[in-house]
Amino acid sequence: MTEPSMWTRMIQENPEHSIAYIQRFKDLAAQGMDLAGEARLMDAMLSRGSRVLDAGCGTGRVSGFLVDAGHEVVGVDGDPALIAEAERTHPGGRWLVGDLAELDLPARGIADPFDAIVSAGNVMTFLAPSTRGAVLERLRAHLRPAGRAAIGFGAGRGYEFDEFLADARTAGWEPDLLLSTWDLRPFAPGSDFLVAVLRHG
Repeated sequence: MTEPSMWTRMIQENPEHSIAYIQRFKDLAAQGMDLAGEARLMDAMLSRGSRVLDAGCGTGRVSGFLVDAGHEVVGVDGDPALIAEAERTHPGGRWLVGDLAELDLPARGIADPFDAIVSAGNVMTFLAPSTRGAVLERLRAHLRPAGRAAIGFGAGRGYEFDEFLADARTAGWEPDLLLSTWDLRPFAPGSDFLVAVLRHG
């Protein structure tokens, strides 16, 4: 059994946390907020009909766009309430409850590796620190040799960018491109957000 994530601890402290999270994004969508920036970046990286793993998919906010764009999506999240919402709102994807630190999709009948992996929404910062390396290793194990992963999270959340990049290299990744936003602005010292596009090392 792996150490519980920060997200799991938040739910234990407040059982209504997932419901509030779901409602927050419904409210943002109703206000006309652009919630598809991460998905547009991923779509630009892919050939039509690509296989995408959404690691920490939440309600399918990112992957739902990719499903509609014609990609084959598998989303994995540890929160059953978020997976239920993803199934309800984006029935074209395949949504699974699972621990990213123990991810083994072939054991769940999904044998083929993925063309791309996306992990948006600060997922990496919600992981238990002791599982970060294992998650990066498990994600890499599910990616095709020529595939790439895009992982994004903000500063000031307990996981320094340099530490993440070192962990990624230890897990067998190499940076392909570092951005400071999902809309392609370059990463620089002092950036308060990182989108790391990674490839097999």
